[in-house]
Amino acid sequence: MTLLDTWFNNPALQKALLPAFIETIQMVGISGLATVLIGLPLGVVLFVTQRGGLGENRALNFVLSSIVVNITRSIPYAILMVALIPFTRWLVGTSLGPIAASVSLAIAAIPFFARLVETALRDVHPGKLDAAHAMGSTKMQSVTKVLIPEAMPALVASITTTVVTIVGYSAMAGLIGGGGLGRLAYNYGFQRYQVDVMVITVVILVVMVQVIQMAGDAVTKKIDHR
Repeated sequence: MTLLDTWFNNPALQKALLPAFIETIQMVGISGLATVLIGLPLGVVLFVTQRGGLGENRALNFVLSSIVVNITRSIPYAILMVALIPFTRWLVGTSLGPIAASVSLAIAAIPFFARLVETALRDVHPGKLDAAHAMGSTKMQSVTKVLIPEAMPALVASITTTVVTIVGYSAMAGLIGGGGLGRLAYNYGFQRYQVDVMVITVVILVVMVQVIQMAGDAVTKKIDHR
């Protein structure tokens, strides 16, 4: 009990923990939303334009798949977020804070999520698309009314995996001025050797991941009618 009292009496935890937690929520929320809004259409385009797809376009598929997605995914996030500092400063006017960190988080997560979306769509039985075509559905209707609804459980699982990944990335973003729990752990837990700050920060991140995963699993089970 004495140890806990000592930890929670730490000024760093009393004054900086809640703002750091809010900044982490901001980073994860903004970048997660941007990732879904951009990554979902990108994943659909990757699937549709592939060889034998609904709208086969090998040139476009090659550019998006091999250049945009694969190259971005091959760059370690620590290097990517540093390389994006000039772009981030141009886009949002600053390279510091959770809003700025959300830019690199989204750019790192979008290709990852797009690949998961593409994989989820490939698991839809081709016969369902054939049946939709036989009933006169357009390509857009096949995508919006058959493909995506049938893949929805896998898509929700993909969103969950992506958001969990973003939580981990957000801790790294704190090291270059992104703020959040990562910055708190680095400034106090590492540089000032305050083990209590490090431990509590890790515990909070673990709890966040568990909550996100459980929520995602619950939604996936609810909408999966197979």
